Amino acid sequence: MSEYNKNLQDDLNEMLGDAKEGAKKAADKASEMANEAKEKISQFTEEAKEKASEFAQDAKQAADEFTEDAEQVLSDGKNVAIIAHLTIIGWVIALVMNGSNRTEMGSFYIKQMLGFMLLSLVGLIPIVGWILSLVVLAAWLMSLVSALGGKIKPSFLLGQQFQEWFKGI
Repeated sequence: MSEYNKNLQDDLNEMLGDAKEGAKKAADKASEMANEAKEKISQFTEEAKEKASEFAQDAKQAADEFTEDAEQVLSDGKNVAIIAHLTIIGWVIALVMNGSNRTEMGSFYIKQMLGFMLLSLVGLIPIVGWILSLVVLAAWLMSLVSALGGKIKPSFLLGQQFQEWFKGI
C-alpha cells in the first residue's frame, strides 16, 4: 500500500472516529433533551392536575354557595309575602312555598291576601262594591309596601280579623 493510501485510510479512520464521536455526542444530547422534556412534561402534568383540582374545588364551592343562596331566597318569608300579593296564582305559589318552610311573615301575608281576595268579590256589586274595591286596592297597595319593607303590619281594613279568621292556614 502506498503512503498516500495509508494517509487516506488514516484520514478516513480519523473522520470515522470523529463521526462516531459526534454521533455519540448527538445521541447523548438527544437523550439529555428527551429527559428534560420528560421532566418538563411531568411538571406540566402535575401543575395541570393541581390547577384542575383547584378549579374543581372552586366550582364546588361556588355551586354550594349558589345552592345555599337559592334555598335562602326560596325559604325567606319576605319573598313568600311578596309573591302572595301577585294574583291568585302567586298566592297559591306562596302557600306552597310557605307550607314546606313556614315563616311568620309568609303566613301573615298569605292570610291577609286571602282576606283581600275574598273581600274583592264584593266588587261585583255595582256602585257600593266598586267603591269598596277601591278601598281594598288601597289596602292591598299598603300591604305590598309593608311586605316589600319586610314588616309585618296588618292592614287598616280588617287586617287583624283576617289573621284570626284564617288561623288554620
